[in-house]
Amino acid sequence: MKRANTAAKDKEAWSKLWPSQHPEKSVPLLQALHILTRDGTLNADSRRKLTQVLHLTQLLRPALETLLKEKEEPVLADVGAGKSYLGFILYDLVFGPAGRGSIVGIEAREKLVEASRGLAASSGFERMTFIASPITEATVSGGHADMVTALHACDTATDDAIRFALRHEAKVIALVPCCQAEVARLLEGHGGPLRQLWRHPIQRREFGAHVTNVIRGLVLEAHGYKVRVTEFTGLEHTMKNELILAERHQRSNAQARGELTRLIDQLGVKPALLDALP
Repeated sequence: MKRANTAAKDKEAWSKLWPSQHPEKSVPLLQALHILTRDGTLNADSRRKLTQVLHLTQLLRPALETLLKEKEEPVLADVGAGKSYLGFILYDLVFGPAGRGSIVGIEAREKLVEASRGLAASSGFERMTFIASPITEATVSGGHADMVTALHACDTATDDAIRFALRHEAKVIALVPCCQAEVARLLEGHGGPLRQLWRHPIQRREFGAHVTNVIRGLVLEAHGYKVRVTEFTGLEHTMKNELILAERHQRSNAQARGELTRLIDQLGVKPALLDALP
């Protein structure tokens, strides 16, 4: 009886959190994404996932609503989508209720793409499609995407997402990077006046990850994006919680490019993403 009462309270708790007019209709989707348990309740892991996706949706919603006001059929491309958690949630909470707009999930692993196609079909998400392709080779129909998202794309896959977004002339880019190692590798054994910042391996890894995201932000600013960097959830839920949110306001920014050039000169390392400079 106690377990049944706890389950009932959990169901009530998550339905109050889920910002949908009919949260009960989302249950099969959330169970398939393991955000709810099989019996429709929350455990520690599913509660953590629920907190993350709700906070991230809250941060992205203003940009999505602006796109829906500006365009009849905005296109969101979710690259390195994995199981497409983010795409499914944004469709369920934003694109579905709006009755327009489409989401394209891009993932290299065919098995995950097939599973996502099946879940979209069973959920009635008709304007959600999937492409089985590496990010570097993928192209959205028409060659344009209004918004590009990449959630926990590891190492240089986030850079591939930036190149994809620039290639598709995205107005909005939302990135949650993960496991950045390229700059740390470049710094290993590298001298210079700042070498004390990366002399020890653990500090080199953390410093390299920080510098990587700084460079990403400056590259986007050089392309005319206004960049905001914030955490998308608390550290108690995930250590990979840095959100880079960029919205394009102009074609280029010479000042940002100058700042990036000076930073690179001081560090003495050149990550591959610099090939995306305007």
